[in-house]
Amino acid sequence: MTPSRDIGRLIEIMAALRDREHGCPWDIEQTFDTIVPYTIEEAYEVAEAIADDDMAALCDELGDLLLQVVYHAQLASEAGAFAFPDVVEAITRKLIRRHPHVFGNADARAAGAAKGQWERIKAEEKRERGLEAPQGVLDAVPVAIPATMRAVKLQDKAAKVGFEWPDSASVLAKIREEIDEVEREIAASASRERLEAEIGDVLFAVTNLARRFDVDPDQALRRTNAKFVKRFGNIETRLAADGRKPQDASLEEMEALWAAAKEAAG
Repeated sequence: MTPSRDIGRLIEIMAALRDREHGCPWDIEQTFDTIVPYTIEEAYEVAEAIADDDMAALCDELGDLLLQVVYHAQLASEAGAFAFPDVVEAITRKLIRRHPHVFGNADARAAGAAKGQWERIKAEEKRERGLEAPQGVLDAVPVAIPATMRAVKLQDKAAKVGFEWPDSASVLAKIREEIDEVEREIAASASRERLEAEIGDVLFAVTNLARRFDVDPDQALRRTNAKFVKRFGNIETRLAADGRKPQDASLEEMEALWAAAKEAAG
């Protein structure tokens, strides 16, 4: 096979990889469950390429993410559930239905986008599929999304019905309170489960602070991770100049090099 701009060729390649007789042994062994982590990873790599403003990388990563869609569709096709064209038809139907102000009749287009229209149409779709509408304020927030994203959505939903700290000072006080609870658990030699619960409370409170200032906590942590990698790399470079590795240096020495890297970065 040769590379192609035709989505049909990608579907053919995926089917060939899954062929039980002539396909790739690794691909043949995969299931929905084993592929899910790669799907999530590829979505994050798309986000990273966007954050880096790297269009070449974005093109490449979008291809990897598209492969994940084709992969799941192939697995579903083999199970007799649905195939890739069904996925395309479903999303085009959804987009057309949820945008009557763009794709509807003349009256719908003239009316424009009504407030709450998207949510109303989504609710109609669920009823048609026999799905029960969420009863509680938080019931509609998906469980499977990344934890920081879910925390923000939960906090947003609660805030809309008045369950919200009055100001950022109150949120900061809550963070300090949760940190104090972690310290008490550590002092009491608490179990891993107790510590996990208290640390989770700290993370939830910090996420709430980020939300109040319209900061994406996941994006903030990704940027901090990148900063950590860069500064630790500077430590390794400085030590390598003396023919040493980090394990050859004391913590105090590495902290001094870290501070120097931080000051140089501004």
